[in-house]
Amino acid sequence: MAGREGEGRRAESAEGADVTWAQELLDHLRPSGRDVAKVVAWLSGAARADVALQDDAGTLLAGTRIPLDEGLAADITTGRIASAALQDHARHLRLVRVDLPSPAGAGVLAVARSAPFDRRTADIVTHTAGVLELLLRARETAAAGHRLRRATSDLRLAILQLLMVEDTVSARRVAAGLWPGLLDTDTACVYVAESRTEDRDRLAEECVSATAEQALVVRCPAIDAHVIVVTPGDAAGAELRELVTDRPGTFLGGSARQSLARTATAYGQAVSALAVAHFRPDRAAVYAERTHPERLMDPAALRDWAARVLRPLDALPHHTRAELLATTRLGLEFTAVNAAAVLGVSRNTVRARMERAEGLLGTDLSDLTVRATVHLALNTQACQAQLPDGDGGADTRLADLLAGRALRTWAGELLCRLDSDTRNPRRTLRTWIAAGGNAERAAHLLGVHAQTVREHVRSAEPVLERQLLAGGSDLYEVVLAHLALGDLDQPVLHGANSGHPDAPVHG
Repeated sequence: MAGREGEGRRAESAEGADVTWAQELLDHLRPSGRDVAKVVAWLSGAARADVALQDDAGTLLAGTRIPLDEGLAADITTGRIASAALQDHARHLRLVRVDLPSPAGAGVLAVARSAPFDRRTADIVTHTAGVLELLLRARETAAAGHRLRRATSDLRLAILQLLMVEDTVSARRVAAGLWPGLLDTDTACVYVAESRTEDRDRLAEECVSATAEQALVVRCPAIDAHVIVVTPGDAAGAELRELVTDRPGTFLGGSARQSLARTATAYGQAVSALAVAHFRPDRAAVYAERTHPERLMDPAALRDWAARVLRPLDALPHHTRAELLATTRLGLEFTAVNAAAVLGVSRNTVRARMERAEGLLGTDLSDLTVRATVHLALNTQACQAQLPDGDGGADTRLADLLAGRALRTWAGELLCRLDSDTRNPRRTLRTWIAAGGNAERAAHLLGVHAQTVREHVRSAEPVLERQLLAGGSDLYEVVLAHLALGDLDQPVLHGANSGHPDAPVHG
């Protein structure tokens, strides 16, 4: 009787131990666990053994290397046997087959200890092998999901980059496989949403949901806080505005509707509108909501003038010309590094293309008044389908375009916003522009510290509702306002450089 009582206590103790190890093993399946190496380490402690998990090639995946008979290991990995138990000198071994994600196929969980395997320890080994299979399968599924998301993200970016260089045929072909009909449109709007960098992935996913996957949503390759959305439909704008309203610290800028081939222009407009959104209570703005100087110029004369400014590029092959125009347009909006990231080329390629355009146009793009003028010409030509044909006004100059009463009124109302500041930031801004946006040179001319110049320019941004230090469209509008009022000298545009290798030959 006493013996039976002792056996009962041992069984109860063993059952309690079983509950303990099983619970510990299950804990490794919780979302906070799920680490193959930790499971193998746990098994080593629970079985008081050396443990190794290796694939069919003998590569150690986790644990401590255990010498195994190659033939026996091969029998297990090929499926001839599912498990094996043996004694090798002073070691007791258990080998169990573990299915591995492809292409490995199967592996071996090997457990070696000095004591024989009792039923409890054998059960632990068998159940642990099952848990390892589940974890490896889940990890492969997660990895496959990550690869799929990464491939989809890369594909979206590739489509955007094709649109940026006006290759709409290739963009539609690439998009057709995953998003049939997405780019079956002549026009589209571009939106740029901004959030904290660490929140961007979630913002991108919410943009996809908000647009019901009927838009091209791309994580901006140049600015980590930006998500770019190209949408052919009108409803997406309202959905994106609502999304921004529900997310504090998020801003949205949208373009005017543009032809699909003018995606680069629309993108620049969206970034410009995004700058305005930072000063709006609803944190959203659309490019068309603001008066822009080109809208106050004679449209026919503006079209003829822009065509004449850019005529030196017309001798290039169509694809080369489109590539050069798109790169120059983005290069004038952003830094060479950011433009390169958006286009998917190197910064040296961006600089080389801009230098080629500069040579063809026979001008100096380091001059802010020149940059503003070329930018105006590029955007005008990008939107030329919306402008009426001119009468061939070959004598139209930039000064003539800027001389209109409406434009001069707009320029005066814009810049006079700065007059109430006793520090005279308007003079500082004018000097800074004339110095090519260089704070040190402007400071030398004004007899102040460079930091003072930067502070004056920065303080003008919310007053003018335009980003200035970042360059781009906002700054060029302010430059044109100065030119319209005669506060800056007119830029020098020489036309085609006859010494440039791309220059057309005249008989």
